[in-house]
Amino acid sequence: MLTIYTYKNCSTCRKATKFLQSRGITYEEKPIREDPPTLDQLARMLETYDGQMKRLFNSSSQDYRDAGLKHTLAVLSEEEAFDHLQRNGNLVKRPFLIGENTAVVGFKESEWVALLDDLKS
Repeated sequence: MLTIYTYKNCSTCRKATKFLQSRGITYEEKPIREDPPTLDQLARMLETYDGQMKRLFNSSSQDYRDAGLKHTLAVLSEEEAFDHLQRNGNLVKRPFLIGENTAVVGFKESEWVALLDDLKS
């Protein structure tokens, strides 16, 4: 089962869920602000992006700017970075899609086609 973390006012998130629906892919949707990804999910996503912590962050958010993460993210430990993501789901790049064999942030249709066409239910 796939889990997609979304924000209701995010047009990219809506495009991603419509994409999943149009392909008949079953998923569970969770609100990213109220119920951010777990530490295990964050760790899996980080591994997917070869340790590039910035890929997990919504760097265009006001919360990212207010926290000064542009200048401090590079020196944070993994634990500290995950703590930011856990405390403030708005900092997590969205949509955040994770499943047993799938992990991806952001929505690029061509990328999702390659990852998900085998998961049709």
